[in-house]
Amino acid sequence: MSEPQETAGGTRRSPVMERETGPGTPGEPPVPLLDGPRGRAGRFWSARRVPAGLVALLLLVVAGAFLYDVAAVRAGRSSLAWRRELAGQLARRPLDDTWVLAGAGVAAALGLWLFVLALTPGLRTLLPMRRTHPDVRAGLHRAAAAMVLRDRAMEVSGVQSVRVRMRRAKARVRAVAHFRELDDVRADLDTVLDEAVRGLGLARPPAVSVRVARPGRKG
Repeated sequence: MSEPQETAGGTRRSPVMERETGPGTPGEPPVPLLDGPRGRAGRFWSARRVPAGLVALLLLVVAGAFLYDVAAVRAGRSSLAWRRELAGQLARRPLDDTWVLAGAGVAAALGLWLFVLALTPGLRTLLPMRRTHPDVRAGLHRAAAAMVLRDRAMEVSGVQSVRVRMRRAKARVRAVAHFRELDDVRADLDTVLDEAVRGLGLARPPAVSVRVARPGRKG
């Protein structure tokens, strides 16, 4: 699970857009369109290249080692020492042996990890935007969305500094006001940030939580 991102400045990241391919067109299969002609703005799915590459490399090494040993035995040579030792250990150790249970636990944990990766979309830092065209999907990075909210909050009179923690379902805004009443600043921030969130064009606008405080004393 990714951590929420904080922004107090930095470079802007532009929205991500991708065009879906139609039937018979090379590329990824199109996402089914729901909810009328505009379609449903679902989350973006990660390609999972690193886990897939690691699993493929591990399977290649293990399968290659066993295939080489089997071919060597077929050619009249003796099997490798590691395979004889492995077969002997598996034959002698009972199922409740500590090493057998540890190996089974590791294999089950890796399998569960791969299963979770296969069923979850990932790319939690990319927020899906509303679809205005059935063939185009757009997403906005959390950092970019947080920066927009921060810039809009800084326009409120009395606000000295702002920190924004952006999640998929909630945006936490912490502002420091050096003059004006805190209730007045908070009311203005609520109005400005609600309008800013609607202007982001997100498919699932996050709820905004605002907290306003005075600057801390120095020294």
